[in-house]
Amino acid sequence: MSELTHFNEQGRAKMVDVSEKETTLRTAIATSSIMVNASIHEQITHGTNKKGDVFAVAQVAAIMAAKNTSNIIPMCHPLPLTGVDVRFDWDIDKESSHYNVLIQAEVKTKGVTGVEMEALTAASAAALTIYDMCKAAGKDMVIGPTMLQHKSGGKNGDYQRTE
Repeated sequence: MSELTHFNEQGRAKMVDVSEKETTLRTAIATSSIMVNASIHEQITHGTNKKGDVFAVAQVAAIMAAKNTSNIIPMCHPLPLTGVDVRFDWDIDKESSHYNVLIQAEVKTKGVTGVEMEALTAASAAALTIYDMCKAAGKDMVIGPTMLQHKSGGKNGDYQRTE
């Protein structure tokens, strides 16, 4: 049976010791989405949301979330991030009235542990911020799916989603 890495000899949770791991360039890309209605789509694209520039605020929220992941995910190590990039795009099907904001968060570091959780947290925070900024125009928004698309660096090698 394999050893449980996040438990000590007393069976209690612990943060894994990564002090012996090699420093490498680590990257992760995560995506999420949020489906909004036509009115919200119009507010975002025309800059008429009463709370301000929706994508600008969501981008800052995503960057802040990536930087603070270890404060909200108990077993994550605090990491010195070297880059966070968040992108937004639209996937629109007017026939079915589906307006999807596609969110991509890319996070990088030079360190001893990966940044998958930081990228996932950033993408999630962006979607949640869009919801918060637009909820006055409709609470029927749907968030997700949220997933890891790519990671590189580290002893476990690279990962690329193949869907």
